[in-house]
Amino acid sequence: METEKLIRVVQIRLREAGRVHHFRVGDIDLKVDEYCVVQSDRGQEYGQVSSEPETVPEENFKEPLKMVLRKITINDRYQINKNIRDGEEGRKVCLEKIHEHNLPMKLVDVEYSFDRSKIVFYFTSDGRVDFRDLVKDLARHFRSRIELRQIGVRDEAKMVGGLGCCGRPLCCTTFLKSFEPINIRMAKDQRLSLNPSKISGVCGRLLCCLRYEHCCYVELSKDLPRVGAIVSTAMGEGRVLEQEALQQQVRILLEDGREVKLAAADVAVLRDEPTEDEREPAPDEEDETPAWEPEDST
Repeated sequence: METEKLIRVVQIRLREAGRVHHFRVGDIDLKVDEYCVVQSDRGQEYGQVSSEPETVPEENFKEPLKMVLRKITINDRYQINKNIRDGEEGRKVCLEKIHEHNLPMKLVDVEYSFDRSKIVFYFTSDGRVDFRDLVKDLARHFRSRIELRQIGVRDEAKMVGGLGCCGRPLCCTTFLKSFEPINIRMAKDQRLSLNPSKISGVCGRLLCCLRYEHCCYVELSKDLPRVGAIVSTAMGEGRVLEQEALQQQVRILLEDGREVKLAAADVAVLRDEPTEDEREPAPDEEDETPAWEPEDST
């Protein structure tokens, strides 16, 4: 019987707020948050280790993995700092050229590749942009390969960074490794106001936290009486008006008109009569709710 081939791999984030990729690490001893130089499809790049190396079957990956070349050296750090400084200068030049050509685009970032084989200009725009003349001007000025890459609003927020409505740094710039699909049903399950300004992030799309918090709310809500259910309490019968999953409480309208909050353990369901808002949506109805799909992140 043929034994499966095992390889040692590690997850590395190639940009400060970029996607995480798997690389073969060989015998190099890497720790989380260390920096290293890798071989990628774009040539040599540097990145930050985001997981401990692990040994897994090679067949887990559809394509052959690129290699980690070395831990970062003093010379590598000097090169990185030079690239960052030159990127700031490149930004000024590109902004001038965009203004000259009167192009409807917003420059987000400028990045020299680690080996300086090309310069990448990231931008956003509401539609397609004919930037052929801009590329020619930039190539003439920098005497290097030029790549203009259009990105989405979520990627822009990820690159630029900022603070969310919670007052903390954006999830996408700190711990999220990739974007996942989000839909309005997740906000409904958390009993949030459907006011777009309250459930949207700085990028204008639905909050990323709606996605990764959703499973917790579903788990905490499954044993609570549904909204609309008729329940029995120590104060008499009533109808459930609202669930409070985190507190494991329900708000109840009693027969005498009073509203009370009680622990879920203190009520008993007599009849489960969910309201119209609480019924499960049909598949086509779910498709009509505002949603977004992951964009191509850098």
